Amino acid sequence: MLQRLRHAEIMRRVRLSGATSVRDLASQLGVSPSTIRRDLEVLDRDGTLRRVRGGALLLDDGASVDTDTDTDRPFAEVAAVDEQDKEAVAARAAELVSDGEVVLLDIGTTTMRLARRLRGRRVTVVTSSLAVLDVLRSDSEVELLLLGGMVRRPYHSLVGVLTEAALSQVVADRVFLGVSGVRPDGQLVDTTLAEVPLKRAMIAAAGQVVLLVDRHKFPGTGALRVCGPDDIDVIVTNQGADEATLRNCATAGAEVLLA
Repeated sequence: MLQRLRHAEIMRRVRLSGATSVRDLASQLGVSPSTIRRDLEVLDRDGTLRRVRGGALLLDDGASVDTDTDTDRPFAEVAAVDEQDKEAVAARAAELVSDGEVVLLDIGTTTMRLARRLRGRRVTVVTSSLAVLDVLRSDSEVELLLLGGMVRRPYHSLVGVLTEAALSQVVADRVFLGVSGVRPDGQLVDTTLAEVPLKRAMIAAAGQVVLLVDRHKFPGTGALRVCGPDDIDVIVTNQGADEATLRNCATAGAEVLLA
């Protein structure tokens, strides 16, 4: 690929995600990490993006573009959708947590509800969710670790190479993961480019992976693959979730818990 075309593609990907890593760019563009580093240095000198350790950021957070259909929907509006189903899933998930555990909470409105149910518990919560931070910030019983990174205001979350780097230092007992949907074959998918690398990093950092998804996401859609059903240990969802999809997940080894 010609350098000018590579630079254009790098900028397209940075605008989509707000931040990206050298490793991901090298894999996506089929070139060496050293080539990507040189490209980022040129783009940084030109004032097109900001070169940071391990990757690059947009110069202006507000100029980033997102492909997720929920971007223009306020977090509170998303939280109000299917409230009873989400609340039931959160309640069932809270039963899995024992005192003394270290738990990773993904972004999303269901994990925010789970955080409410962990208030007053002697647990350590690690998260990239600002909504979870708001729920637990004043709780003296919960030890709260917030992962650093770039703020994605529509999602109340932190993303980017700094968040990924922080996750590489985490060892959690379990992660409570959210996705946009589960395909009929059990593949977990999402629509938000910036969040997918973090979800994968959370999976790698946890001893057990618990998927929190209400019944409306079975089956679901999304352009980006997060992981396969064999990467999930437990699925917490509602009665009424698509049975064929759940069977495929169970066949791959996931325990299905219905709230």
